[in-house]
Amino acid sequence: MPSSANKPSGGRLARASVDFILRWPKAVLLLFVVITAALGSQAPRFTIDASPDTLLTRDNILYTQTQQINQRFTPQEFMLVTYQPHVNPVLSEQTFTALRSLSDELLALERVESVRSILNVPIFSQAPDLRGGNIDLSQLTVESGGVGMAALEEEFTDHPIYENLLINEDGSATALQVLFRSDPQMQELQREITALNDTYQTTGLSAEEEQRLSRLEAQLAPLEQALGATREQEIERIRGIVDAHDDTATIHLGGVHVLGYQLIQIISNDLVVFGSAIGIGICLLLAILFRAVRWVATPLLCCFSSVVSTMGLFAILDIRATVISSNFIALQLILTLAIVIHLIVQYREEVESRPEADEKEVIRATMARKIGPCFFAALTTAVGFGSLVFSGIQPVIAFGWMMIIAMALSTLTSLVLFPALLMVLPRLRQNTEPRVARRITAVFSGLALRHQTLVACFMLLAAIGSGLGISRLTVENSFINYFSSDTTVQQELAYIDQEFGGSTPLDLVYRTQPPANPDIVMSAETVQMLQLIQHRLGEMEATGRIISAVNVTDLARELNNGNPLTEYEMTLIYWMLDQSFRRDLIGSFYDSDTGEARINIWIKDLTPGLSRAQLLDDIHSTLADIGLESSDYTLSNMFVLYQDILQRLFTSQILTLGLVYVVLALTFLVIFRSFRLAIAAVIPNVIATLAVLGAMGWLGIPLDLMTITIAAIAMGIAVDDTIHYIDRYAELGGRANHEYSVTQAHATVGTAILYTSVLIISGFSLLAFSDFLPSVLFGLLTSFSMFVALIGVLALLPILLRLLARAPRKEYPLAPELTQQK
Repeated sequence: MPSSANKPSGGRLARASVDFILRWPKAVLLLFVVITAALGSQAPRFTIDASPDTLLTRDNILYTQTQQINQRFTPQEFMLVTYQPHVNPVLSEQTFTALRSLSDELLALERVESVRSILNVPIFSQAPDLRGGNIDLSQLTVESGGVGMAALEEEFTDHPIYENLLINEDGSATALQVLFRSDPQMQELQREITALNDTYQTTGLSAEEEQRLSRLEAQLAPLEQALGATREQEIERIRGIVDAHDDTATIHLGGVHVLGYQLIQIISNDLVVFGSAIGIGICLLLAILFRAVRWVATPLLCCFSSVVSTMGLFAILDIRATVISSNFIALQLILTLAIVIHLIVQYREEVESRPEADEKEVIRATMARKIGPCFFAALTTAVGFGSLVFSGIQPVIAFGWMMIIAMALSTLTSLVLFPALLMVLPRLRQNTEPRVARRITAVFSGLALRHQTLVACFMLLAAIGSGLGISRLTVENSFINYFSSDTTVQQELAYIDQEFGGSTPLDLVYRTQPPANPDIVMSAETVQMLQLIQHRLGEMEATGRIISAVNVTDLARELNNGNPLTEYEMTLIYWMLDQSFRRDLIGSFYDSDTGEARINIWIKDLTPGLSRAQLLDDIHSTLADIGLESSDYTLSNMFVLYQDILQRLFTSQILTLGLVYVVLALTFLVIFRSFRLAIAAVIPNVIATLAVLGAMGWLGIPLDLMTITIAAIAMGIAVDDTIHYIDRYAELGGRANHEYSVTQAHATVGTAILYTSVLIISGFSLLAFSDFLPSVLFGLLTSFSMFVALIGVLALLPILLRLLARAPRKEYPLAPELTQQK
């Protein structure tokens, strides 16, 4: 057996720190209580921001273009409220009465400016002749009276503008557009920020412009935060309003901010429900494994202190969790727990081997053996999560830094609290390890020592299978498929997607030359090209509602007995329409000053077999077929933005994983001071990450904005066990006494590895019951990666160490002061 030296490893600072903790444990605990309380007081301010903008940054040119286009064409925020009556037809007085009541209640909300519905939109068929004089559209509505049901049915059937916007194709449901007042101050700040971001992407910003941008963003931040809180309250109030009408109709809400609100609700609920479930499950498993209250309470106190402190620190620094980083709390709990379990197992080993030693010496010996491995395990974990920092996507970069900070706090908390807590507690009578744990680790050591060929072949086949699975990976992004089919948000998204022409917006801005004649609003050539573009895009299966200036010309043609209008007739009608209609409808799709025309396309997210990347390629090909160059148009809005982000994230993560493997190997090289040991340490971690990606490929789970971080997470968790095992293997004699080293390493640190793996697998498996599919996949894939990592460390790693490691030096890698003894 190796000597249980009483000197803590890690240099003078580590020795001094351990000595201070052991001398003043109560003071250390008091200090931690004060720090935890201070940071914990800020934890309630920690927020989750699930708005789509959290996935987009000023470095994204497409985002800036989308902002510019939205500011020019669609500056007003809106929400969709669909209304499907249970009994009465949509076009009936009973439904009109219900819609009036619903509209009045919505208009009572402070920020609601107007509610557009079939009651107050113009009924053009009632106009005798659009070219006959100035037209007051407010007198051509259902509310103005005098319009018979037969005329309404004719008007709303196959309407060029209203169909799939205010009424669905079969006329069984209608929709209300709730338009909100804009904040002029926010709009101006956003315009200035967008203009500076555009400059940043083209020519770069001067120091003065950078300072101005920082000032503008600082001014905008509290306004956006207040608006976000207001939106949450509005959505809750609107939910209450529509719930009062659910006895007469099925009502759904739609819109970007409704989706963000639902995401926050589901994620917050998961944090509470599944966080509690994981906590209870961990307590039960700790009680079963260690059969002592202190070995349940100590890990929980360390987890509580680290998580609460981290949340408080993030609140102070205004670091917000996004959809991508929403699982960081569960990750930090597991990482903290892994550190503490290794400390517990080492402490119990020290007590068993030296029962006569006093408590201070046992704790000092425990820390002597574990400070180095825990520190370097945290370092390599940070390297794993560090791969996210190179993604080029701001929220993913933020997630990487969040986990690096969380890992640092977890390591510090565990290494300080654990010895301090033990010093103030009486010595506990030692319980033996559960026999089942020793049997399982013995099975693994037997595989590693006597069935090396079988293990090597199995892991090689697993690696090959993973590679083949990775080749089958696809990249997709569907918000609808993020949710369980029995959730409100999924039902609402699916209903709007199928009944109102799509759920994901895509804008195409076509750049034309303004008409040569300044008196003409839109040239005939422009109209014809827009008609051709819209027709060809409308033939695609995945495209739903498409609205542009073409819809207005189609309406005018219908009202002209099917005959197209001349440029001059169209211009005459344009100027005869009232100003609000020109601004709200025509102005949303055509800028007469620049000649830019916007085509608003809604993608049906639930189209069978939809490949979003292929759809974008098809759109570009179709536009090229009709003679358009890429410089003639711009694609923007949510569909193209998220697809672009996903493609860039996929590319960066695949490339970055390779870089991280190299960096991890170099880190192991520094830690173990052996190239062969570094290679041996990397291989199980590479297999664990490849296995996750390969399993996703074989199971048809696409890489999306949520699942693409799984590989980095798997590596971040799996490296800990590798460090602890190699440390103990080398300490026991390593290759010079291979069988003894493997047997004893499995019996000691192998038990801790087994415990942490069981706890992680059990805890994360509970997420399978979530309504949020990314959480389900996160839990199951993380559990799978830990299972693979467990096999890799306890079965494959010993074989690699025998093949690759040289005979050990006198000093073992992580604690130079502890000499080797056979």
